[in-house]
Amino acid sequence: MDLNASLSLMRPELVLSFSALALLLVAAWRSEAGRLVSILAVAALVGAGAFVISFMVAGTNIAAFDGLLVNDGFANFSKILIFLAAAISLMIAPRFLEKVGAMRAEYPVLILLSCVGMGVMVSATDLVSLYIGLELQSLSAYVLASFVRSDGRSAEAGLKYFVLGALASGMLLFGASLVYGFAGSTGFAAIGTAMDTNVGLGLIFGIVLILSGLAFKISAAPFHMWTPDVYEGAPTPVTAFFASAPKVAAIALTIRVVLEAFGSQILVWQQIIIAIALMSIIIGAVGAIGQQNLKRLMAYSSINNVGFILIGLATGTAQGIAAMLVYLTIYVAMTLGGFVCLMQLKDKEGRYREYFTDISGLSKTRPALAATFAIFMFSLAGIPPLFGFWGKLVVFNAAVAAGLLPLAVIGIAASVIGAFYYLKVVKVMYFDDAADVIAESDDRVLVWTGGVLAAVNSPLGYFAIPALGMVTTFAAKALF
Repeated sequence: MDLNASLSLMRPELVLSFSALALLLVAAWRSEAGRLVSILAVAALVGAGAFVISFMVAGTNIAAFDGLLVNDGFANFSKILIFLAAAISLMIAPRFLEKVGAMRAEYPVLILLSCVGMGVMVSATDLVSLYIGLELQSLSAYVLASFVRSDGRSAEAGLKYFVLGALASGMLLFGASLVYGFAGSTGFAAIGTAMDTNVGLGLIFGIVLILSGLAFKISAAPFHMWTPDVYEGAPTPVTAFFASAPKVAAIALTIRVVLEAFGSQILVWQQIIIAIALMSIIIGAVGAIGQQNLKRLMAYSSINNVGFILIGLATGTAQGIAAMLVYLTIYVAMTLGGFVCLMQLKDKEGRYREYFTDISGLSKTRPALAATFAIFMFSLAGIPPLFGFWGKLVVFNAAVAAGLLPLAVIGIAASVIGAFYYLKVVKVMYFDDAADVIAESDDRVLVWTGGVLAAVNSPLGYFAIPALGMVTTFAAKALF
């Protein structure tokens, strides 16, 4: 395929790249134009999403740049989810960042550049393009974590994320070099062909190191140590972004690497994925129980949910991957909704609050906010009839269908542990004495966004099941 044809398949990334460069010039000329740049960045994401939808309608499944990238149904579904999460993260950020004196035009530019990296990640079919996309996304994320320069916690979060991210990148590179040395190629298809015949100890070490590096990126146990500190220290809109769009990209990348590069040796990688999934579920559930900071609780919730999502990958079947994508879609709506509620926890002096004591008796002083927050907590716990229940159901059903009944049983039992800390939030809001700390929200964008996401997580979300099932099944089949 010639260069022009390859570039035409990467139109979403090109739109975001040129938009980021143009908006960077606007930021240089008018540094105070943060809101304008944010609106234009959302428009760029909508434009990129339109190209992705056109590819999905056309059923495109073509390799680009001599096999470095691919434009298929799986990549396009992942990109739509990434762009949607990034757009919501941009819309809810300006008022918060203005309040803390950190709203600068560079913020949406960094989000766009991160989305370019994520687009490359989900389309990568080669270890080289994988690493380029991963580092472009990560470099933007390091700056975003430490974006509020006047806040020591934000600077600490950025530094921790950078140091531990460098460690994960080193593990990933070392694993990639081992795989290349034993397989003789960096392309996923060629690696898969080489693994059909012989899998030596060196190749197994390479697989373990690559999966360890990817586990860090999706904040799966036992490589989750950065997540609570970074989620707590980073500005809340940035934390909402970290918990949604990059998570989708990293999980999609992990799926593609496992199935396309290592797929023929399921007995090698399946044990690793099952171990990571169980550790993430249990550590995420138990670690959240003693937390008093709500952002740290959401961090452990993220770790816990990654474990449930990985159960679908452990099956190694198209049904399991489709179930993962369904769960991932619902997870994005649940998590973003939870952080939208956290961003409305502001006292009468305009200071943001994030502890359990601040939401004590919230239902008596802010009943609408308490009800919205409760919907997201019940949905994250997987309690029917909320939409979060459906995500867990399809993943467990796929595990049972693949003969992984013990894994499904352990996952169901651990979800009961996880329900404890979600219900604790509801108990504090509805049954404790009112602290009367939280003032009425003056940000209509947050109120409306929270309402829409709450409706998605309510039983109304079940009306989307036929369309969501059809799209996720089509995306999953692109990998098989």
